[in-house]
Amino acid sequence: MDRSWITAPRISEAYQHGVEEFLSFAEIHSATTDGNFFCPCVKCVNGRRHLLDDIRSHLICDGFSPTYTKWIWHGELVGHTATCPPHPVELQSGDLMEDMIRDLGQEGFRECHADIYDALQTDAHTPLYVGCKSFTRLSAVLALVNLKARFGWSDKSFTELVLLLKNMFPEHNSLPKSHYEAKKILCPVGLEYQRIHACPNDCLLYRNEFLDMRFCPTCGLSRYKANIGEGTEGSATASSRPTKVCWYLPIIPRLKRLFASEQDSKYLRWHIDERRMDCMIRHPTDCTQWKTFDSLYPSFAQEPRNLRLALASDGMNPFGNLTTNHSSWPVLLMIYNFPPWLSMKRKYMLLSVMIAGPKQPGNDIDVYLAPLIEDLIKLWVDGVEVYDANAKQSFNLRAMLFCTINDFPAYGNLSGYSVKGHHACPICEKNTCYIQLTHGKKIVYTRHRRFLSRNHPYRRLKKAFNGDNEVEIAPEPLSAHDVYQRVRDIETTFGKTQKKDMSAKNIWKKRSIFFDLPYWCNLDVRHCLDVMHVEKNVCDSLIDTLLNIKGKTKDSVKSRQDLVELGIQEQLHPVLRGARTYLPPACYTMSTAEKKSFCHCLANVKVPQGYSSNMKRLMPIKELKLIGLKSHDCHVLMQQLLPVAIRGILPEKVRNTITRLCFFFNAICSKVIDPSQLDILENEAAIIFCELEMLCGPVYLRWMYPVERFIKVLKGYTKNQYRPKASIVERYVAEEAIEFSSNYITNAQPVGVPQNRHQPSSQGRGTRGFDVVTMNLQRLSQAHLYVLNNTAEVMSYLHSHKNQLSAKNPRMNKMRLLQEHNRTFVNWFRQCIFADATAFETLRLLALGPNLNVPTWQGYDINGYAFYTKSQDARSTMQNSGVSVEGEAAHFSSVSDNNPINASMPYYGVIEDIWELDYGQFRVPVFSCRWVHANTGVRKHKMGFTLVDLKNGGYNDEPFIMAVQTRQVFYVEDPSDPTWSVVIQGKKFDMTDYSHYAPFDVTDIPHVNDQIPVIEATDEDDVEHAMRHDHHEGLWENNDT
Repeated sequence: MDRSWITAPRISEAYQHGVEEFLSFAEIHSATTDGNFFCPCVKCVNGRRHLLDDIRSHLICDGFSPTYTKWIWHGELVGHTATCPPHPVELQSGDLMEDMIRDLGQEGFRECHADIYDALQTDAHTPLYVGCKSFTRLSAVLALVNLKARFGWSDKSFTELVLLLKNMFPEHNSLPKSHYEAKKILCPVGLEYQRIHACPNDCLLYRNEFLDMRFCPTCGLSRYKANIGEGTEGSATASSRPTKVCWYLPIIPRLKRLFASEQDSKYLRWHIDERRMDCMIRHPTDCTQWKTFDSLYPSFAQEPRNLRLALASDGMNPFGNLTTNHSSWPVLLMIYNFPPWLSMKRKYMLLSVMIAGPKQPGNDIDVYLAPLIEDLIKLWVDGVEVYDANAKQSFNLRAMLFCTINDFPAYGNLSGYSVKGHHACPICEKNTCYIQLTHGKKIVYTRHRRFLSRNHPYRRLKKAFNGDNEVEIAPEPLSAHDVYQRVRDIETTFGKTQKKDMSAKNIWKKRSIFFDLPYWCNLDVRHCLDVMHVEKNVCDSLIDTLLNIKGKTKDSVKSRQDLVELGIQEQLHPVLRGARTYLPPACYTMSTAEKKSFCHCLANVKVPQGYSSNMKRLMPIKELKLIGLKSHDCHVLMQQLLPVAIRGILPEKVRNTITRLCFFFNAICSKVIDPSQLDILENEAAIIFCELEMLCGPVYLRWMYPVERFIKVLKGYTKNQYRPKASIVERYVAEEAIEFSSNYITNAQPVGVPQNRHQPSSQGRGTRGFDVVTMNLQRLSQAHLYVLNNTAEVMSYLHSHKNQLSAKNPRMNKMRLLQEHNRTFVNWFRQCIFADATAFETLRLLALGPNLNVPTWQGYDINGYAFYTKSQDARSTMQNSGVSVEGEAAHFSSVSDNNPINASMPYYGVIEDIWELDYGQFRVPVFSCRWVHANTGVRKHKMGFTLVDLKNGGYNDEPFIMAVQTRQVFYVEDPSDPTWSVVIQGKKFDMTDYSHYAPFDVTDIPHVNDQIPVIEATDEDDVEHAMRHDHHEGLWENNDT
């Protein structure tokens, strides 16, 4: 084959013809990975894999590598060439427009919207331009609006783009000229929504019997705004504007559309067909409430496609930061039938109600939930007929509300319980123990020792708590039937202006509308508190108090004066010294040196890519405080970094308590929970709360991180500042239509399931710092030997070689035998393979050994991690070079030891080089690491931390590991001893490869310790621990004049 075209001008016909010949040759002869081939352009130099179309673009734009004349990485054998005439391929559209229109046309759509249906049919058969075989007018518009929704283009930018494309395409093309025209084409795919007028005081919705009213029968306010120059307020005209509107997006047609998608309807059966069942809690299906409900309602449980829904709501400001006194409340539904990696994704979260501001609905939220509850009752009692595209049959769909997800204030709005005041605990109710502080003017809730076991030593302590021992037991939580008995006779008049009857103070404010659901009384857990808000509040309060942030610390003059009032903790009472008040250092009061150590530790933390924010930006060391902490920053701090940062500072008892609190949050946030550990965790929570005085499935499916992210998306929909809620609903409905149509467009990505830029494949790919280096034969042999020792196909040869050596040298001890095996195996293996004509091609390539010219990288993505070399880490704000591998090896006590112990243990190290060993038809990525000596450089702390001495190296003759074996870790310098570093597990990327379930066994923030360490509690009434004696840096406050 003539390859002189490689050096020809890229615009020449010969060069372009040669490129097509090369691509045809590679497609036939080269080994492919998911349709990707090595790219021989001058920039990639066979270091990266791309699709053929991308390779064509690279070769035309950048040029063909002039030295690559033997196409060995594309299937050409040395000394042989081959030709392959290019074959023309007629492009055809792979879009399923007919299927989409068929699914859209179910249930009389065609009869009810004949003109719209005919327009869709016409657009689906109209080519984009004369001779176009890839796109029709409809598919082109749907593909473009899909890109618009995924990347957040504005309407104006979209209009400019379609105008540019229309001018680029041949004349008389059918592409629309503006976003408005594209939207008109998209409209038939969208679902309906209802605009329901509401009383501005939240008294009622103008529907059903109130539909034709002009004034609210409760408060008397007009339904309509008064127009200038028109008659009396409240008179309805064609231009009348309602004073307040609630948007309801009916859930039944949206649930039907889910089942109209073959893939989505398959996922809705995941919890029955594909869920792993191993007695661990991975999904709400594994929890007690799901199983109890199935036993109570077997007819519902018999149909696995019946839906279990969760409801979440929270306030948001649609104007962003432009105003702070506006609160709109979206009501969202999540579907627990989906796999855990989909159920909380934006695509599958349903916006059902949009409650307009500017004031939050508060206790009157039931008024706005009424249309949703009516549909939920219909779905429970009668069900609806739905077509299942996966099963190709219709069935009667039913649904139930599994729980609500909310923060504590929203808990009160949804449940009807008063979460403020003296009896704010919905578990203890009137048995809530509280103290109204005289000076602090706050209510504190006490006597947590009631939740301890009857014989716990803390119950006998007096001075360390409130001066008395504790003999009472914890009150029994109210069941749903008990709650219903308390609220069933409460008569509630909704509305902001209604005076409440204060004669009988009832801590239950209303009978919640959820009790209209026939099954609500049989749910053990009806309202789930959001761990995200709880964790952030705890983290903020804890750090503000430890660092004594003025105005935010919980340790103030007033709190110390309340100690005086209560007559407890005398050693912490404030001392008047002239015009100032001295507060003696409490056990949690840090000295200036300790604050600097704490801040220095956090400021110098370098975490892996995508793990958290850059802590250095949040920690100005001179100010000794944390600034701008987001919810996820608090999540990472509480679960990983805070226990490390306080090592070596604070008294041991305080340090252990804070560490165990952090481990508790880490344990309950795990994506896989052992049910046998739940009682232990509950008891541990009670113990931790006592030491500080002195939670239906995994938490990650019940916290509000996805809800808050979705609310942020809704805020971004506010393009009309005068009609924010209408703008949000319109754009949400448009996105629903785009999501539906994306199922029928080739290569269209879903909007609400973001694609990760990192490759989830275990084969991995290089990301930065590519080079080709001619390697030293000795180092290359080390890497090659490791690959052979860890390849499954070679295992039988390894055993045979060891047996031959043992038979040949019966008096040689096992350490010498192992050394001789490592020295001679490569040559012996090559001879065996070449002598065997039946050996597989993979074994032959392994026997030949790798190419001396080794592709190297500075960054590599594999196993869901992004790895860097140490030198690349030094130029980065992240730490991606830490690795850990679980290795099984023979451990010898001495040179003459003939009884080695085979044990598996973790090894920790830092990546120095990343290689791809080239075996011709495949490459094997390996990491060359500097390892920490496992015996003298690794130790385990009693609190569960793994500590390593990174300067204590070992195993210099075995630096290589296969990249596929690695896990990522990162190291944080131990504040108590800088020689040592604390090992923390890295976090895998959020994979969306649904065919692999294994990644979801990994917790979002991995455990520092497998179990919460147990600290023995004593009944020694030690009050001295409440005060610091190792420093006298108390707090000074100016006296009020």
